[in-house]
Amino acid sequence: MTDYSGTDIYCDLIIPHRTDGKTTIHIIKETEAILAYYHTKPFWPTHIVVTPKVHVNSLLELDGTLADELLAVVKEIAEMVKTEKGAARVTTNLGEYQDNKHLHIHVNSGDPLR
Repeated sequence: MTDYSGTDIYCDLIIPHRTDGKTTIHIIKETEAILAYYHTKPFWPTHIVVTPKVHVNSLLELDGTLADELLAVVKEIAEMVKTEKGAARVTTNLGEYQDNKHLHIHVNSGDPLR
């Protein structure tokens, strides 16, 4: 993936270009509303991103059916990682910790790579 300097890589690159060859990602699960894929620049040996396909700024703005579907996919991915690796972390960031202003949840396992 090329260097990116915008504020919403998901709306700008990942979601619209996931199938046209402009942005290469390894999709693990996709529903009409949710995309789960291996992080393009992982921080852990296993690093999966789960994000809504529509723009939601952060976890604090998530509700309703989208929340239910997102958490169902996160649970499924977390169970897969826990089964394969023996442990999993599930995290999201808010405020200044959130580099990208589009809700995304990390499911990861292992020691940090850097």
